[in-house]
Amino acid sequence: MRRLLNTLYVTTQGAYLRKESETVVVEVEKEIRLRLPLLNLGGIICFGNVLCSPFLLGACAEAGIGVSFLTEFGRHLADVVGAPSGSVLLRRTQYRRADDPAGSAALARAFVAGKIANARHVLRRAAREKATNAMEVEAAADALGHRLRALPAATTLDVIRGIEGEAAAQYFSVLPHLITVQREAFAFGDRNRRPPLDPVNALLSYLYTLLRFDAAGALATHGLDPAVGFLHRDRPGRASLALDLMEEFRAPFADRLALTMINRQQVQPHHFRTTETGAVLLTEDGRKEVLTAWQKRKQEEVEHPFLGEKLPIGLLLHAQALLLARHLRGDLDAYPPFEWR
Repeated sequence: MRRLLNTLYVTTQGAYLRKESETVVVEVEKEIRLRLPLLNLGGIICFGNVLCSPFLLGACAEAGIGVSFLTEFGRHLADVVGAPSGSVLLRRTQYRRADDPAGSAALARAFVAGKIANARHVLRRAAREKATNAMEVEAAADALGHRLRALPAATTLDVIRGIEGEAAAQYFSVLPHLITVQREAFAFGDRNRRPPLDPVNALLSYLYTLLRFDAAGALATHGLDPAVGFLHRDRPGRASLALDLMEEFRAPFADRLALTMINRQQVQPHHFRTTETGAVLLTEDGRKEVLTAWQKRKQEEVEHPFLGEKLPIGLLLHAQALLLARHLRGDLDAYPPFEWR
């Protein structure tokens, strides 16, 4: 199993990254702020006005370290990656499966099943603990159970996406009940993005961006093409398979982290700002708080239900990418989605 490596998040505007021997050096106004061995890095994410030397980009590509460039507030711009790893035969199998409606539907059902099962678990746990309207939250969890039981009969992508959309709407309708502190400042009506219109949506969007980066890196590491998905179809510039894989992890890890940070007051209203267009965005201090919490969360261990062993959360995406690759190779009859317990 792959080692849990660090991701370097660079948010300081005007930072310059360069290679020095076998290390990456971060400079701000010609002052060295950080020096890290390339050997310990799994990826680099640059937010906003951050520059990288060509020598560093080349070294990262050769070492399999993905470098992503985002806007200051988290919108994805571009990735720099090396040559594809793994067998070309695996990727050819992936492409053929993506072109097969029945094969795509089977994998899409698995991704959506994992997503709905984990969302239901989040709601049931909240109903048992401290949700503000436990009965309504429990009812929503029951409704997700009905959606989950309807999935096996869904044979087309349109029907599967319809079930997923209904489940997501049900889930987000009760998400406000899981916010027990700072309820007025973090009022949540519905899921919105591009741009997010309230602090909760801004926080969720930022965490989903981090999750997408980790999913794409895990897939590429195990020889799969992050751009060719099954539930999410091909679109230029979109990592569709990364979006497929991250569906299982949105509720138990990204959403729960957002709720934890709000309820523990790790993020507060001053960590957000509203632009002239009405978009709500994290401030630089807010982004740093989220990145610190995200890295700590990835170190926590949970038991993988299929593999039967404890893994750091940061390696779960790698475990699922490996299982997906094994399924496509024919070593597993079906892809087992990760279900949080």
